[in-house]
Amino acid sequence: MRDPLMTGYAPKLVEGVTPEQLVEVTSRKVACDGEAAAGLGHPRIWLHIEDREITCPYCSITYVLAEGAGEDHGH
Repeated sequence: MRDPLMTGYAPKLVEGVTPEQLVEVTSRKVACDGEAAAGLGHPRIWLHIEDREITCPYCSITYVLAEGAGEDHGH
């Protein structure tokens, strides 16, 4: 889910230009710093997955919650 209300910015995918990068995660809280290991990073931000996915407003990496995951029990 691309969430313009949370960040005030929702990435607009441009077919053939914007990479489609999906990362499956097991927690609703994820940290994103882009592809820092490849030298393509951005400041680390924390994202919270409300439903099934969230897209980073900096780099457009989409984090998808794995099936059966996300029961963080308030942590």
